[in-house]
Amino acid sequence: MSKLPLVEGILKYAYENNISFCMPGHKGGLGFLATREGKELYNNLIKGDITEVDGMDNLHKPEGIIKEAMSLLKDFYGSKKSYFLVNGSTSGNLAMIFAAFNEGDKVIVERNCHRSIFNGIVMRKLQPVYIKNEINENYNAPLSIDLEHFLCLIEENRDARGIIITYPNYYGICTDLEFIIDKAKQYGMKVLVDEAHGAHFGVHSELPKSALSLGADMVVMSAHKTLPSLTQTAYLHVGENMDMEKVDFYVSAFLSTSPSYMLMASMDYARFYLQEYGKEAYAGLLKLCRRYRGKINKLSHFHILGPEDLEGQTIDETRYVLNVKKGYSAHKLLDYLKTKGIQGEMSDGYNVILIFSPFNREEDFIALYEALEEWIEKVPKESKDNFYASFFNDFHTLEKELAPYEVMEKEKCLVNLEDSKGKISKSAIVPYPPGIPLIMPGEVIDEKSINVVKYYLDNHITVLGIEEQKLWIVEE
Repeated sequence: MSKLPLVEGILKYAYENNISFCMPGHKGGLGFLATREGKELYNNLIKGDITEVDGMDNLHKPEGIIKEAMSLLKDFYGSKKSYFLVNGSTSGNLAMIFAAFNEGDKVIVERNCHRSIFNGIVMRKLQPVYIKNEINENYNAPLSIDLEHFLCLIEENRDARGIIITYPNYYGICTDLEFIIDKAKQYGMKVLVDEAHGAHFGVHSELPKSALSLGADMVVMSAHKTLPSLTQTAYLHVGENMDMEKVDFYVSAFLSTSPSYMLMASMDYARFYLQEYGKEAYAGLLKLCRRYRGKINKLSHFHILGPEDLEGQTIDETRYVLNVKKGYSAHKLLDYLKTKGIQGEMSDGYNVILIFSPFNREEDFIALYEALEEWIEKVPKESKDNFYASFFNDFHTLEKELAPYEVMEKEKCLVNLEDSKGKISKSAIVPYPPGIPLIMPGEVIDEKSINVVKYYLDNHITVLGIEEQKLWIVEE
């Protein structure tokens, strides 16, 4: 047994020198080495692991260099106030939910939200009303919310205090957020946006617009997902009509009292890079992504989703939703790419998600293209049904018996997955990635949801809330 299992595991992976088509956006440090300022930070990063010594500042009461850095962040993104989050987007999602809503409030929430949003709903004891999400049945790719369903919900729930939206989703697909915000404001509802995957939005005119620029009240961005910033870093941006005393309190409450200066410095650098180099860098990246999307789409077994595949929605073209031909496994493609030294972000069985940043070079795209060409000759065809799309398109039909927070006070028991039909789920059932709940606490488990859970387990995807083919239900 190793005396340093974690250290040796990380070093082993680092020595593989994989092409990074996944988070974080600095791509193995290349984002720091791309500039003089970033290179100096890179070379002194460990020495910068300090605490609130003389000459530094305090994240919980910034008066010096942290205050100055957050002011530059605010000015760049156009917020009323912006925060550095050293506990990731999760802490920002919790902070904005607690700052915007009171216990017992009804909220309209996209079903495709991250588990941290649903954890916040439980902790704040909110009453969620779920918006149906759509699936592109041609490619089995999750789209964003069903706007027709949204319009029905908002009319039926005018007493809701706000709306929580993911923009973009894990697949880079963006709903018509401007329309949603305009509609919400007609009813005096706040709009909170988990923009974890869109910290680069708006830096180039051919990227989607940022949620803040479209009028959202509060927005969380994961800096590390697409920018040259360290993992666990995020931003929270606040619009005009928020109680800033509450926001300040809850941001501080959900952050560590020992914030890492390395994390904060990388967030400051990420903003600097976007501001100084972002427009030109993303112009080059978009050109590369489009060129190789066209080349790959000419291969017989693949199709990368583009704007032409979507109606009424936009897509971030700096990531690929690489759909495999019917009868083939995207999970096996993801594994194959890794054997070729290419690290993808995730697969859902039908699509492989690849995330790019300006620090991916043309030779990376060439390696991807050549690996895909080779895979076509090697891979065996598999039999596969199409239940994925039908399940998610019917997601809103899951019956909600209890509010998520009410479930927390109920007794529980452990049952086999096969025996859970008709039972009330005690916990969230969440495949990871992408971290989006299949079943929420308080919902009645049906046969379709059981089949999807089994599908993920059969394909060796981690499913939170499942323990050796068993799950917790509310005891009758």
